[in-house]
Parts: sequence; C-alpha cells; structure tokens
Amino acid sequence: MKRDLLKTASFAALHFGVAFTVTYALTGSVAVATSVGLIEPLANTIAFYFHERAWRRVDGNASSRNNARTMCCGIPEAG
Repeated sequence: MKRDLLKTASFAALHFGVAFTVTYALTGSVAVATSVGLIEPLANTIAFYFHERAWRRVDGNASSRNNARTMCCGIPEAG
C-alpha cells in the first residue's frame, strides 16, 4: 500500500505540471491554469489510486489461477 501511495503522489505532481502547462498555454491565465491544474489532477489521482488497487487484485487473481495444482498433463487436480 505504501508503494501505491508513493506512486500516486508522484503521478499527482507530474499530472499537476502537465495540466497547469497545457491550460496556461491555451488560456494565458495563471488563475485558470492553477484552478484546472489543481482540480483535474486531484480527481484523476484519486481515480488512479483505485485503478492501481484494482489491477493489483487482478494480478493477484491471475497468479493464483496459474499456480493451481495439477495432477497430470495440465489437468487440474480435483478438490
């Protein structure tokens, strides 16, 4: 979970920089760029955190399926 939070924080910082720069380039307004640069990355960062957590579950489920015990020739053992 600590890695997820650190990754999310670095993503948020990067995303803020991109959102601010693009918005400022389009509008020329520091106020608008700051507003968009804070709101949009915040919403996206929260979504990204849960996206990462969901993929971690998917990855975990895939590895447990791949580690199923087999009896012979790739046929799963009953039980």
